[in-house]
Amino acid sequence: LMPDAFYDKLINGDILPTTSQPSVGEFIDVYERLGSDADGIVSVHISEKLSGTMNSARLASQQANADCPIEVVDTFQVSMGVGICAMEAAEVANSGGDMNQVILAARNAVTRSQCFFMLETLEFLQKGGRIGKAQALIGNLLKIRPMLMLQEGEVHPLGRERTRRKGIAKLVDTVAELAPISGLAVMYSTGPDEAQTLAQNVSKFMIEGREPMMLQIGPVIGTYAGPDTLGIALISAKSGG
Repeated sequence: LMPDAFYDKLINGDILPTTSQPSVGEFIDVYERLGSDADGIVSVHISEKLSGTMNSARLASQQANADCPIEVVDTFQVSMGVGICAMEAAEVANSGGDMNQVILAARNAVTRSQCFFMLETLEFLQKGGRIGKAQALIGNLLKIRPMLMLQEGEVHPLGRERTRRKGIAKLVDTVAELAPISGLAVMYSTGPDEAQTLAQNVSKFMIEGREPMMLQIGPVIGTYAGPDTLGIALISAKSGG
């Protein structure tokens, strides 16, 4: 199911979709297939506090006959927050780094990564049971756009804005506070034009030679974020703490 078709069903359908992590067996199959022709596997995943994926991956890494070591990394992020950490690790692997160097790159990226979003509503996050610390915003959101961030792997409130324009400005300001940026992705559920403008507005905070990526939020995260969501995933060039 492609994202546009998914969001149409999410908006107009009567049934809220549910999500489920890959099984241990599915991970074992992948690890054993990749391990037959690899020196090592670095498996980079969504926050364990938001999904059972990490647990499945960890169990599979212990059970698989992969013929190589397997390291499972929790990014404490979602969506492209996971992706940009994996990309940083892949750069080291592609440049000839050994497994320890790739693991170090992945874990270093985790310390410098941030994910934050502007949602149109908390309805889908609340129904899906992933609202976390943002529960404090419930009851105070009449005509308010909730601003959320990932912190230590959980959803936390970043703020609240009365208009989308102010919400988008808050996203830009948050990027500016974390500059310089070495990698950044603008994420959207149903508003590509809005996302394109946001990407243009944050590109100036990136280190020279880097440009923002832009992608549509897929069905798994979209189930909880809902339509009209905009988000930023980034890795700061500054060292994390």
